[in-house]
Amino acid sequence: MKLSRRTRVGAVIAAASALALLATGCSTGGGASSDKKVTLTLATFNNFGYTDALLASYHKLHPNVTIVQKVAKTSDDAQTNLFTKLAAGNGLSDVEAVDGDWMPKVKQYPQLFVDLASADNKGRYAAYKTAGGTAGKKEIGLGTDVGPEAICYRADLFKAAGLPSDPDAVSKLLTGDWDNYYSVGAKFEAAKTGAAWFDSAGATFQGLANQYANFFEKNDGTVIATTNPDVKAAFESVLKASATESAHLQEWTDDWSGGMAGGKFATMLCPPWMMGVIQGDSPKVTDWNIANAFPNGGGNWGGSYLLVPTQGKHTAEAKEFVDWLTAPAQQISAFKTAGNFPSQLAAYKDPALTGATNAFFNNAPIGKLFTDRAKAFADAGVIPFKGIKYGAIMGAVQNGLTRVEQGQQSIDDSWTQVVSDIKALS
Repeated sequence: MKLSRRTRVGAVIAAASALALLATGCSTGGGASSDKKVTLTLATFNNFGYTDALLASYHKLHPNVTIVQKVAKTSDDAQTNLFTKLAAGNGLSDVEAVDGDWMPKVKQYPQLFVDLASADNKGRYAAYKTAGGTAGKKEIGLGTDVGPEAICYRADLFKAAGLPSDPDAVSKLLTGDWDNYYSVGAKFEAAKTGAAWFDSAGATFQGLANQYANFFEKNDGTVIATTNPDVKAAFESVLKASATESAHLQEWTDDWSGGMAGGKFATMLCPPWMMGVIQGDSPKVTDWNIANAFPNGGGNWGGSYLLVPTQGKHTAEAKEFVDWLTAPAQQISAFKTAGNFPSQLAAYKDPALTGATNAFFNNAPIGKLFTDRAKAFADAGVIPFKGIKYGAIMGAVQNGLTRVEQGQQSIDDSWTQVVSDIKALS
């Protein structure tokens, strides 16, 4: 899942530096005996969909194990906490949730986490998800959710613009490449409804970036963001469209939230966890719907992992718990609670998932729809590489997009600063 894009760089870097000294002197914690009373702490952030009832059901299966969940407000809070306590060598929960975008930094220290690979979970995930949780020969993270992308849209605004508004028709309309998406946006804008086509350049760029295997970095970590022509082309193309089609409402701001409720934009890139954000920010709107389409076929934004730090006292029990919590049934339960889409392939064949609908989105068949979107991304065969500098590079690019949308710089001047800011990261 994903909700925040800001990073507390100073705290994370300081903790990571301390880790360099700690990593060579760690030891694996042992598990308690199976009949001993054990309390396992589970650290998550935002809303993973792990309800009290779900965790209580594990206690019924394992009466000796009690689960206590600690929920950080944001992904960034969780990141800072993880690296600080890893560096200290103590204080972490028995199970830690890690966002996929900062997982690469965690993977630098595989010796500080338990290997979660087993015969039971082999082959349970798409290749890109398994790769994201694997460090060297160790599978240190088991996937919780993924973020297959669709397009959420306002049917009332489509009607006002004279465009099809039925989900099937909109899905057909939006099937194609990014040029097609912008072209439909131009038609929408020509109708002068008073609304923009999409929310912001930054949000749209995010969808583009995750469709490349090596966008910002090579597999060895070499930064290519300033020389890869695809990055500059994406930067320029989304800003060119933004000039006439964007509401210029930066994600996660109050204005952006208000724009959802106020009909300031007609479409937005939409992984399943975004459904909860939309409903939370525009609870009285009755015209949101979802198109089973995404530019260039498939995309993925978001997704997390569960890890077991070796500093824990009950690593055997924690590993068993993680295996259960990431199983299809529990992932489907989390999806129904929080919209976090399962990463387990077996879940995609379960009627409990494929038959799921969402009343707020006019009974959209979200189970089948996002299963189709997940398959589209997996079938593309693209495993986006995200190295340890991914978050900082994306931040520099996003800042550049925002400067242009706010009228502070031209596209060329902003790109020049983006290049400078990325080079300064080294």
